[in-house]
Amino acid sequence: MQAHRRPVTEDDRRVAVAPFREAKPGREAGGSLIRWSMRIDAIEPQPPDPSWPRYSHRPFPSYRFIPGRSPHPRRDPRGHSYGQTEAKPVLLLPEQWQRADEYLYGIDLYNYAYWWECHEVLEGLWHAAGHKTEQGNFFRALIQLAAANLKCFVGQRQATDNLLRRGLARLEQVPDLYMGVDVVSLIHYLRQHGHGPAPLIRMNR
Repeated sequence: MQAHRRPVTEDDRRVAVAPFREAKPGREAGGSLIRWSMRIDAIEPQPPDPSWPRYSHRPFPSYRFIPGRSPHPRRDPRGHSYGQTEAKPVLLLPEQWQRADEYLYGIDLYNYAYWWECHEVLEGLWHAAGHKTEQGNFFRALIQLAAANLKCFVGQRQATDNLLRRGLARLEQVPDLYMGVDVVSLIHYLRQHGHGPAPLIRMNR
């Protein structure tokens, strides 16, 4: 059964989510070259908006893993997480999300195009929350959005569409505002842009 949804306003659409933009190379204020690209032949994806807010203080990995194009983070000795112990995820209640650093780091990874790494972080939380719970369902939806963006980057359109559709179906079971995410606006965007990529997520602190 789908949750009852409030109407989406224009302010909601502008603030809560932002689209991934495919743009020509540009320059930051300091003159360094930046790339906002979803091109299939790019080495790795670049963040659509390098000025997007960050919600965790954890450093990002040294590269964004793309299967078949870069060293596997954990299996390859050159991987950015090779030899590191996987810590057991700390799960907090949904209303404690502002203190849930692992969750916030997962959102940062997603927004900055570390989609495989985001998947890894949120998958741990998904297992900890339980696959049948509301919180677990929410984590699974975000995992599917991250996976959809990775598939979109490598040009797998059918997989992208399938993942976005499944993520949307899960989000439709989540309250309007959940763990800092405006779910209503996110659902609206996904319905309007069903072929991806999924948008950036701004947390409502």
